[in-house]
Amino acid sequence: MPRRKRNAGSSSDATGDSDDSGEHEKTDSSQSDGNTRANTRLTRASLRLSQSSQEAPPDIKHVVDRDESPPRTPTGNAQSSESDIDVSSPSASHDESQNKDPSQKDSDSDPSHRPKRRRFHESYNFNMKCPTPGCNSLGHLTGKHERHFSISGCPLYHNLSADECKVKAIDRDKQDDERSQNQTEESRHATRHQAATPRQVRYKEKVVEMRRKRDSPVSKEQKEKNMEHRQSHGTTREPLLENITSEYDLELFRKAQARASDDLVRPQHLPLHLQTPEKLRLQGQITEGSNMIKTIVFGRYELDTWYHSPYPEEYARLGRLYVCEFCLKYMKSQTILRRHMAKCVWKHPPGDEVYRKGAISVFEVDGKKNKIYCQNLCLLAKLFLDHKTLYYDVEPFLFYVMTEADNTGCHLVGYFSKEKNSFLNYNVSCILTMPQYMRQGYGKMLIDFSYLLSKVEEKVGSPERPLSDLGLISYRSYWKEVLLRYMNNFQGKEISIKEISQETAVNPVDIVSTLQSLQMLKYWKGKHLVLKRQDLIDDWKSKETKRGSKTIDPSSLKWSPPKGT
Repeated sequence: MPRRKRNAGSSSDATGDSDDSGEHEKTDSSQSDGNTRANTRLTRASLRLSQSSQEAPPDIKHVVDRDESPPRTPTGNAQSSESDIDVSSPSASHDESQNKDPSQKDSDSDPSHRPKRRRFHESYNFNMKCPTPGCNSLGHLTGKHERHFSISGCPLYHNLSADECKVKAIDRDKQDDERSQNQTEESRHATRHQAATPRQVRYKEKVVEMRRKRDSPVSKEQKEKNMEHRQSHGTTREPLLENITSEYDLELFRKAQARASDDLVRPQHLPLHLQTPEKLRLQGQITEGSNMIKTIVFGRYELDTWYHSPYPEEYARLGRLYVCEFCLKYMKSQTILRRHMAKCVWKHPPGDEVYRKGAISVFEVDGKKNKIYCQNLCLLAKLFLDHKTLYYDVEPFLFYVMTEADNTGCHLVGYFSKEKNSFLNYNVSCILTMPQYMRQGYGKMLIDFSYLLSKVEEKVGSPERPLSDLGLISYRSYWKEVLLRYMNNFQGKEISIKEISQETAVNPVDIVSTLQSLQMLKYWKGKHLVLKRQDLIDDWKSKETKRGSKTIDPSSLKWSPPKGT
């Protein structure tokens, strides 16, 4: 039977027709004593070798044809790699490779057709610059980074140099190491309610002495220097802080600035593949679906958000949300908000006004009657709360919304929600003060109002756990203030935690934890004693007179417990 003519596209004997491959398999199997049939998968290297043999001169081609089989491993099998190509018809594969060569050259010459590989330097913007005038973006306020791109990390804005920031960073690290070593040594012999150590006493005396030296007023030269600095730089530089307070307090402030700047810059300095999803999610870098609202326009304020909130995806992917401050409806653009405000008839929250004194009002909103408003309120609150999980099931809750009134309407200050029927007597399920009203006493007013409702109901209340970080700080401060006020007004000799709880409507567990933190609860001769520390009471009275904090007036409350509670 005559041999079939080899195709023009075949490259060498190694890629011949099926009859030749069969004969080659028989010979190979007889020589290798029962080895498996030859591997028909060709590597790219062998394919290039066969192509070069076709183009080579006859004398060179003859040498190449002698070694037809691909190189073998010690096990007797042909080498295989991730780049192996399955070839069912060698001649057809060679024809396809020849047909693809022109297009492959075109794609190599055209950068748009090349495969895109995501590298860190491609996603990093090297054109970023610090917005401070005259700054070259070198150095960082923390002293730990070589460059910065924001005012918070700019040494020039803080009237420092990059070298000074590095020196301060070294000093801070040394102080932290010394403090950790001292704490480790003291913790070995620590006991419960241990008194201050001699080192702590000396440190306190040193701080008091440093603060006492700074009782003198600011000199005239310093005032002129500050005025000249402000006129020359304006708001592009931080005001001069020297001689305004003691060196100790100024150093504390500088440490807080550096720490805050380090927390802000850490996510941007690490590549994404080195950061865990949990850390990025906590820092607000990634969220579910990679959508997160960065800022909201709320009334005359533009607020930066802290956490992810499950707004609809078409709104969340915008990055900025526009919210009506009266009805809490959310919109996509400034134009839509302006048209909405022209037609919106709401000037205060829905529901009943149960408290009013001056410009402060509190509205009771039923989640069942005003479902849309309460859902929008929960979505808005989730932007600033980490532990909040209630968004849409608002019917079992009552919402108490605090507002501040002016000639344009009642502006949202904060709110708290509580269950209509709480089995564990929780008087607060969720509480929030809007960021623009924080640190002004409104948080304590909301807490005080919740306990006022518990007094009217003749119940003992407590907030639902877990509390957020800011919520825990606010509640501890409120419980401390309530206990010190009660101690200051108490004239008897014996006091009981039960009496304090009935008088203040605070849960006994919260009272005990607060007394322990104040070191006012001692165990002596088998009994627990409540100590009246006059130094804490005097300190609280002095702060109370200076602060003049906002309070709730019980006589201004017009409210009765809802039926069924």
